[in-house]
Amino acid sequence: MEKTQEYIQSNKDKFVRELTDLLRIPSVSADPAFAKDVLKTAESIANHLRAAGAENVEICETKGYPIVYGDKMIDPNFPTVLVYGHYDVQPADPLELWTSPAFEPVIKKTEIHPEGAIFARGACDDKGQMFMHVKAFEAMMAADELPCNVKFMIEGEEEVGSVNLGVFVADNHEKLAADIILVSDTGMLANDVPSITTGLRGLSYVEVEVTGPNRDLHSGLYGGCVANPINILAEMIASLHDVDEKINIPNFYDDVVELSTGERAKMAKAPFSHEAYCKSIDITDVHGEKGYSTPERGSIRPTLDVNGIWGGYIGEGAKTVIASKAYAKISMRLVPNQDPNKITQLFQNHFESLAPKSVNVKVTPHHGGEPAVTPIDSIGYEAASMAYEQSFGKKPIPVRSGGSIPIVSMFEKELGLKTVLMGFGLDSDAIHSPNEHFGLFNYYKGIETIPYFYKHFTELSK
Repeated sequence: MEKTQEYIQSNKDKFVRELTDLLRIPSVSADPAFAKDVLKTAESIANHLRAAGAENVEICETKGYPIVYGDKMIDPNFPTVLVYGHYDVQPADPLELWTSPAFEPVIKKTEIHPEGAIFARGACDDKGQMFMHVKAFEAMMAADELPCNVKFMIEGEEEVGSVNLGVFVADNHEKLAADIILVSDTGMLANDVPSITTGLRGLSYVEVEVTGPNRDLHSGLYGGCVANPINILAEMIASLHDVDEKINIPNFYDDVVELSTGERAKMAKAPFSHEAYCKSIDITDVHGEKGYSTPERGSIRPTLDVNGIWGGYIGEGAKTVIASKAYAKISMRLVPNQDPNKITQLFQNHFESLAPKSVNVKVTPHHGGEPAVTPIDSIGYEAASMAYEQSFGKKPIPVRSGGSIPIVSMFEKELGLKTVLMGFGLDSDAIHSPNEHFGLFNYYKGIETIPYFYKHFTELSK
């Protein structure tokens, strides 16, 4: 991979310039106002794949946004790596909290990224990390050092639940046939502490609606006489955790697998600073389930969080009304062995049971996904570990992530393939938040490390 690395070092400025051009396109899949931009991004990705040397590049239509496919099959007897990523991004709101416009990328130095970081929506999640794979492939092709077959599947609906990806995968088993799936949509512990994600939490996402009177009422005339949906909703939500911050839903923990003392001790070896953690998000102390450390709460324990809550008058000045309706969006992160459909039903049954007769409650399930675990004794993990060690000069630490990537379990069911999660972002990169960014160090390191994975996976596959 010597020539590949030489190409990478010689083209760093070009790689950054091309990424910033991609980040300028506001490919927000959740907002129909950006539909043309999402499609424009798909076309851009297809063009980059062609320029890098991919063949059979096509923009595959779905009922929603298209999936970009491309491949390079050098020998049917060689192993095949299927690269997955997504080109859609989260909405940039609230815009006023960005220090620079969300879709006008700028490079700024930070305490964590003294060499500079690219600030823009999608910089880390997932345009920057997805684009690392395109550029690594370009480098291997330019150096004539691609050691195995490669396929790309880049979707445009990850941020809205990958609603059409499952259909595409189910209909294209032959096209997507491979030996391993490679994804960079996760992170690592620190720039000097490389890590590989070996577990992901599942997800159950619901929206709740509480309805009281048939219209907004004068709070002076009706206050104290009728149920206030906002008050009722707040009480119901507050009851979902007990005093130890354990989730207060019957049978919620029935399928949770408790890790052994030894497994928890291994997890505890990963470096963690309580002070730095609090400082990074400007809090004075942590909060969570009693009996577990902060890293454990964020990875091996299930959670329930309110992601949004609204109702009544929120404009300027005062308007004394009792709202007719109140709403909330609630997500539950699940751990291995928990079924998202079962959890959703448990939540619905319990939440409806909490409602007094003075209101009506409606629970609407949204997207979800199953948890996943990648074995560390597989050749996929071993190849990734060797790649990080060659690039960073030290062995990576296996870690479980608190995030959810539902497609990982879907890939295993549909294609029978395990996924290796080689993420290069940091928790401090503010994904899904204002001022999202991706360190230049991390971007370059990803491009440098990925070719080593191809090399070691090919050798271990023999």
